Amino acid sequence: MTNSSYRRLPSVDKLLGVESLRVAASELGIGVVAAAAKEELAGRRDAISGGRQPDTALDLVAAATLERAYASLRASLQPVINATGVIIHTNLGRAPLSSAAIEAMAAVSRGYSNLEFDLGPGERGSRHSHVESLLCWVTGAEAALAVNNNASALLLALSALAHEREVIISRGQLVEIGGGFRIPDVMRQSGVRLVEVGTTNRTYLRDYEDAITEQTIGLMRVHASNFRIGGFTAAATIDELAELSQSRGLLLLDDLGSGCLLDTRAYGLPAEPTPQESLAAGADVVLFSGDKLLGGPQAGIIVGKASILETLRKHPLARAVRLDKATIAALNATLLHYVKGEPEEAIPIWRMISTPLDVIQRRARRWVRAVGHGAKVIEGRSMVGGGSLPEESLPTRLLAIPSQAGIDAGEISRRLRDGQPAIVARVDHDEILLDPRTIEPSADAAVERALNSCLGS
Repeated sequence: MTNSSYRRLPSVDKLLGVESLRVAASELGIGVVAAAAKEELAGRRDAISGGRQPDTALDLVAAATLERAYASLRASLQPVINATGVIIHTNLGRAPLSSAAIEAMAAVSRGYSNLEFDLGPGERGSRHSHVESLLCWVTGAEAALAVNNNASALLLALSALAHEREVIISRGQLVEIGGGFRIPDVMRQSGVRLVEVGTTNRTYLRDYEDAITEQTIGLMRVHASNFRIGGFTAAATIDELAELSQSRGLLLLDDLGSGCLLDTRAYGLPAEPTPQESLAAGADVVLFSGDKLLGGPQAGIIVGKASILETLRKHPLARAVRLDKATIAALNATLLHYVKGEPEEAIPIWRMISTPLDVIQRRARRWVRAVGHGAKVIEGRSMVGGGSLPEESLPTRLLAIPSQAGIDAGEISRRLRDGQPAIVARVDHDEILLDPRTIEPSADAAVERALNSCLGS
């Protein structure tokens, strides 16, 4: 390729003189637009050096620079429509918040709040007080504390209560909690001496009894909320562990992981242990997440005996893992839905779980009529997901669109992800599948428009 190919490219100054880029510079700043121009020209020079012949016309290069400039400031984190059928989708932000939770976050974020100020006496207060009474109300606990996630809750509890002491746990409960983080690693980080008992598939109460020494401070159960072991299995119940810990003067910590406040059997799902049950059985400390089956913001919740929770509040680590004002407001609003008896109506994940199959089918049929292109309604399953109720699903109806002439299902999926708003769907057997269960009805029109655009209607 000759030097003339490079010379045909416009200069940065010439680009910045184009009207559309002058307008962009006044809006975005000259530095942003100039950087975009340099990057665009560098890309075209690389193309030339690679033996290709990119467009060099001023208007075309300016248009590409304009798109690059705006894209450089576009937020990386953006809303998406979850059409996958996975209700608590870890990669898509887990539980969507209720309208009341969103409004509560906005209300305390617009200005000042009484985050750490007691309005009654007009003196310093505690941020922990804003959710403690509600957590006690819905779980039956003596006291409660919320931190930034459940791993932090476990780290705080063990650091404050069991540092340099032994905690006994079943080998079958040494789980990985996502992102490569493992329960044994969190426990060791707290300075606890981990004592493993039993086997991967069978651990009896006597295994715990035999492992107790003078250095033992407590027993710990970790609920398998993100996996399941079947077949030849055995495990000590929370009631048995509570009786043993009380008879030997030990602490009992129960890490539930997901943390569900409702009876899941009412929705055709297997029973999921609840904090209420653990506390009633005699657990001293119960830990669970706020953004899974609770349906609130990311948080780690600790409930249990008042004297123990006071120890946790005073530990230096409590400040490092504390919640911010917006999360406290969202958690407070979410818990109020349970107090008022309205989780199915107000909390999105419980609204999705409880939606009748005929309602889902009607929506899918409307999509078929709006989209055409060989679309059809087929039977499917919606997964609970998010480290909750592993392998459990609910019957659903899916919109299935086969590959089109010149557009396969993978390309349709890519086009949907590139849209505004982005739509994340599934591809299976050369069909793109969309599950209405995980899409708010208010987004149906946007889904129909996006599908028609992708399919060229």
